[in-house]
Amino acid sequence: MLRSLWTGATGMRAQQTNLDTIANNLANVNTTGYKTQTNEFRSLLYQTIQTETTSANGANKPGGAQVGLGVRNAAITTNFTQGSLLASESDTAFAISGKGFFAVQGADGNTYYTRNGTFQWSLANTGNMLSDSEGNPVLDTNGKAIILGPEYVTSQITVTESGEICYPDENNNPKPLGINIGLWQFSNPNGMKKEGEGLYSQTAASGEPLNEATNNALEKSNIIQGYLEGSNVAIVDEMVNMITTQRAYEFNSKIITTSDTMLEEANNLRR
Repeated sequence: MLRSLWTGATGMRAQQTNLDTIANNLANVNTTGYKTQTNEFRSLLYQTIQTETTSANGANKPGGAQVGLGVRNAAITTNFTQGSLLASESDTAFAISGKGFFAVQGADGNTYYTRNGTFQWSLANTGNMLSDSEGNPVLDTNGKAIILGPEYVTSQITVTESGEICYPDENNNPKPLGINIGLWQFSNPNGMKKEGEGLYSQTAASGEPLNEATNNALEKSNIIQGYLEGSNVAIVDEMVNMITTQRAYEFNSKIITTSDTMLEEANNLRR
């Protein structure tokens, strides 16, 4: 009985974490560049009740008897599939089509990576700086902040699919300024650490960031100006998962109440 109580408790705990993950997905359904997270479960150790042996007449039994001791959350993985592209009226809205990530420099001086291309031009000491919505500088292919002189009218700046920043010449033809918005990829994006605000940081599990501008082995991503990448959350799938999780939680709760009733019956046998 005590084994079933513990097993039911582990199931309830695991399903609660699963529900927390689903709730976070649904809460971020309209978050730019958000990627769906999924729980992965793993069974706990098994208790051997009877080992593989022979019966009374010497015949070999096909197997022993083992009872599982419950479940636990093994991991929460992120699905980095492409989100839908949503049109934006902003000239500094950029969507990534591909596996790349923008890079920004945080207030602590560290580099963080994001799929959220909601950028803006902000005033800097030497001109106009491309930054994210939190004011963090967006980095170019050399890992430096993108800063243009005060003589440039930011509303006339355009960006090509390869990330080249262009400005119209005297004939009103876009002319590259020699600055490219940087894009990076990771061998294992699931290994990155989530920092909140749509930012990720590299870890030993994710590997070093791979610069698309210098690594010819990578499949290049495209930057699309005037669009933002929506979340890849599938609402219908998440609602189905939520219902399934609720039912699983109820079943595990029923295991605990049933075990408690059986223990109560066993205790009453002495009366």
